[in-house]
Amino acid sequence: MATPALRAKELGNKAYKAKSFDEAIKHYDQAIALDPSDITFYNNKGAVKFEQGDYDGVIEVCTKAVEIESSKSNSDSKLIAKAQARLAKAYMKKDDLDKAIYHYDKAIFEHRAPEILRDRSDVQKMIKEKERLAYINPELSLAEKAKGNQKFKEGKYGEAIEFYTEAIKRSPADHVLYSNRAACYTKLMEFGMGMQDCDKCIELAPDFIKGHLRKAALLRIEKPAEAKASYDRALALDPNNAEARNGVSNCHQSLKDLPPEQRAKQAMSDPEIQQILKDPSMQVILEQMQSDPSAANEHLKNPAVREKFSKLVESGIVSIR
Repeated sequence: MATPALRAKELGNKAYKAKSFDEAIKHYDQAIALDPSDITFYNNKGAVKFEQGDYDGVIEVCTKAVEIESSKSNSDSKLIAKAQARLAKAYMKKDDLDKAIYHYDKAIFEHRAPEILRDRSDVQKMIKEKERLAYINPELSLAEKAKGNQKFKEGKYGEAIEFYTEAIKRSPADHVLYSNRAACYTKLMEFGMGMQDCDKCIELAPDFIKGHLRKAALLRIEKPAEAKASYDRALALDPNNAEARNGVSNCHQSLKDLPPEQRAKQAMSDPEIQQILKDPSMQVILEQMQSDPSAANEHLKNPAVREKFSKLVESGIVSIR
C-alpha cells in the first residue's frame, strides 16, 4: 500500500503531465515534508522547476537532493547522477558552461549513462564554439595576414601558412585568406589542402575571380575538364580575363591530347557537358542520330543544337565516323 508521501508524489506526477506545474510543486513539497529522505521527490520537483525556467530553483532543489542521497550508506548512484545531470542542464541554461561540465562529470562518475555522455559532449562543443567566436578579431587578422603576405614574398610558404591560418581563426569569413593560403599550399604541392581552401573561398565569395582561377590551376594538369569548368566560371565574372582565356585554351589542348576514352571520362566532370547530356531534347536528338545517321543533317541546322553537339564531339563524348 502506497504511503502518504508516495500518494502525494503520484498526484504531483499527474499534475506535471498535465503541465499544471504550480500544482505539481505543491504535491512534491507535500511528499518532501512527509519523507524528506527520498531523492526522487527532489528530482521530480527539480524537473518542474526546469520546465518553469526557474533554473536557480533547479540548482537549489537538486543540490539538496545530491546532499541527502550522498549521505546515505546505501545511496543510489543512478538517482544522484540524474540530479547532477539536471544541475548541469540548469547551469547550461544560465550559460555557465564550465559549471555544467563540472556537474556532468560528477554525474558520469556516478553513472555513465549514454544520454549524460552525449549531453556533456554537446556542452563541450558549445564551449569550443564560444571560445572560437570570442577569438575573432578582424583587426588582429589583418596584422597576421600582412605577416603571411611578407613570408609569401620571401618564398617561405610554410611560415606564410601559419600566419594565414592564425588570420583565418581571427576572421573566418574573410575569403581572401583562404585564397592566399591555397596559393601557399600550391607552391608546396599540397594540392588537396589547396583545393579545400579554394572551395572554401568560393563558398564564401562566389564572385571572387581569384578563387576560381586558383582552383583551375590546381586541377589543370590531372583534371583538365574540371579545370576548364573553373576557368569558364572565371570568364563569366570577367570575360576579358587573360589568365582564364589562356586557361580555357590550354585545357582544350590538354583534352585533345588525351586518348578518346580518357578524354570522354574527363569531360563527364564538366558541368556544361553534364547539362547538355541531361537536356531531354538533346537526349532525344542523340538517340535519333544514333539510330538514323541521316537525321543528323536536319538537327544540325539548328544553331543551338549544332553548338551543343560540337561540344560533345570536342569532348570525346560523341564520335563521328
